[in-house]
Amino acid sequence: MKYMLLVCGDDTADASGAPPVEPWVDELGAGGVRLHGHRLAAPSGAVTVRVRGGEVLRTDGPFAETKEYVAGFDVLECDTLEQAVEAAAEHPVATFGAMEVRPFWPMSDEEDADTAIRALDAGLTAAVRDRDLDRLLAPYAPDVEVFHPMSGLEGSGIDAFRKAQEWWFSTVTGPVEREVLDFRLRVDESVAFSHALVRTRATLTTGEALDSTLRVSTGYRLPADRWLIVHQHTSAAFDAGIEEARS
Repeated sequence: MKYMLLVCGDDTADASGAPPVEPWVDELGAGGVRLHGHRLAAPSGAVTVRVRGGEVLRTDGPFAETKEYVAGFDVLECDTLEQAVEAAAEHPVATFGAMEVRPFWPMSDEEDADTAIRALDAGLTAAVRDRDLDRLLAPYAPDVEVFHPMSGLEGSGIDAFRKAQEWWFSTVTGPVEREVLDFRLRVDESVAFSHALVRTRATLTTGEALDSTLRVSTGYRLPADRWLIVHQHTSAAFDAGIEEARS
């Protein structure tokens, strides 16, 4: 379960004797409890925005006039609320400020990142099999960075990737079999990374059989309501483990 930890400072408190926060960050980060976080600028630099009657109302300063303010945030992953509270109590700011621990809104299966990204990859397999270029490109961001093992096909943007895929499809005939031998995924809120071994089998236009296994590292971003591929690096995998996986 993920928890948002709002680190609340206090203008009237003396924080001169507080210990540094770096050991807390290092310890919880190494243990996989703290996923990420960041310090925020002073509330004097905040801007509060409201829309009333179609008019945008801007107020310089924080939402609430109070001596306490949100000085930073951390995203924690804990099994229970009690564990998240224990982690918050170890934060140095807890000795002079306040720590608000709030669970993330629970996701449905459709919203689950792991489920969504694995479904995205399954869609790539189907699109490659059918050689459906439009369906293959659909989950890629317009500014995607793609590094292809064939020389000259590296490029930025969806147009460059389209040209690379068009060329590749022109070298094979009939359906293309894409088999994911190993898929490892790490998700961190709106960013995710996967590493996979992907085996591709097809018939080249020369009549020869193609059977290759490549390493594919993919970066994803969640800009709105669906995951998009923003970076992909494909390279040849040369090790004994590949042959074992393929046999």
